[in-house]
Amino acid sequence: MTAQPAPRLPRLLEAVLGVAADADPRTVLRHVVDAAAELTAAHALLVVTGPGVDGPAEFRAPAAEPVPQTAPTLRVPIRVGDEEFGELRLAGRPGADPFTVEDEQLLRVLATQAGISVGNARLYESARQRERWIEGSAAVTTALLTEEGAEDALTTVAERARLLADASAGVILHPTAEGGMEIVTASTPEDPDDMLGATIAPGSPVLEQLLGGEPVFIDDSATDPRMTTHVRHRFGPSMMLPLQAGGRLIGTLALPRRRGGRPYTDLERLLATQFASQAALALVLADARRGRERLAVYEDRDRIARDLHDLVVQRLFATGMMLESTRRRPGAEDISDLLGRAVDELRSTVQDVRTTILALQQPPAEPPTGLRGRVLRETASAAALLGFPPSTHFRGPVDTRVGDRVADRLLTALRDALAAASARPGVSRVEVTVETPATLPEGRGGVHLRVVDDGERAGGGGRGTTATWWAPL
Repeated sequence: MTAQPAPRLPRLLEAVLGVAADADPRTVLRHVVDAAAELTAAHALLVVTGPGVDGPAEFRAPAAEPVPQTAPTLRVPIRVGDEEFGELRLAGRPGADPFTVEDEQLLRVLATQAGISVGNARLYESARQRERWIEGSAAVTTALLTEEGAEDALTTVAERARLLADASAGVILHPTAEGGMEIVTASTPEDPDDMLGATIAPGSPVLEQLLGGEPVFIDDSATDPRMTTHVRHRFGPSMMLPLQAGGRLIGTLALPRRRGGRPYTDLERLLATQFASQAALALVLADARRGRERLAVYEDRDRIARDLHDLVVQRLFATGMMLESTRRRPGAEDISDLLGRAVDELRSTVQDVRTTILALQQPPAEPPTGLRGRVLRETASAAALLGFPPSTHFRGPVDTRVGDRVADRLLTALRDALAAASARPGVSRVEVTVETPATLPEGRGGVHLRVVDDGERAGGGGRGTTATWWAPL
């Protein structure tokens, strides 16, 4: 004979409240099996047959003792909604009394509460999943509309989708000219280089679905005959989601899990499909934004070209008038000086044309490359302080002869000189000249920086200041 259990109604109510208060399915089931064993003074076993619980499929109480196979048993199903989730079983000790109707009623109450709690836990987890995917989609949209390059945008989509889906990799594929698809972006904790360039052959059933705008869900990438990439053996469950916006397929988002990994649930498939649709729209909007920015750059370059045209025409016209007036002067002693001034103006005009052309050749939305581009960026920045752009001239192969360390020092000296010029009153013109090879004061070859302005000198010492800087090469 076994010992009679303690008055069970208060303990049953306590167990039900404890089960209802927990949101973790595994903890709920642990409470249920412990309460069943305590209330009936029997061995309890809870067997999970449905999805939704990670970890062991069985829970025992007492955990250290096996359930006797010859003892009386009592079984009650656990249902979550209309779904068969598991079974709660009791087994008495040898020689124990059979289970009573009251035992069965207690077990059914616990099983019912377990089903309700597991259902609530699933709803809670679903809500959390939806929230994470919504936040992730919003973060991707924000990132895509603020980042610069198309490659960065694809990496952002692949990385965020991989984390949200708890996948082994996030992969972006683009259609190829041959009619297949090629991996162009891969996000994975492992080395992604092995995945880049992998292709899906033209005519694959997978491609037919993707090109038709339908997602493809795969149970095991390694064994599915539809998968043809050379990296398929590394992965198990996978989702391939079309990145489609406005009826146009711009790519595919693939989210494979490691081989033997947990299959994707229906909810995960739905949320990932919605994420892919939102990401595709964000990619299109980001591409349109970059197009508008490129158009703005081209319009600005057109304006620069018009300004350059006006400047060149004005200088050449003035120079022509100067030479024309020379012919009418009665004395010949001033002709040489006037011609020299005209030649200087023509040289200055040529330098301005070359400088402007170099600025137009600088790729848009990229940092300046070479010493010429970096100097032009500094002088363009100084224009905001001066109220006008400095005139900038280059003499010699400054991009190829001046190394990075010397260039950094030269730019520091240039910034200091431009800042000093902007602080002087009456400055209306600044000329910047960078020359190499230049002969340094000690006779060595190097690079020479010269910054001249027409502002007032400190202390009333007249107008015009020249700042020079040398460095050997």
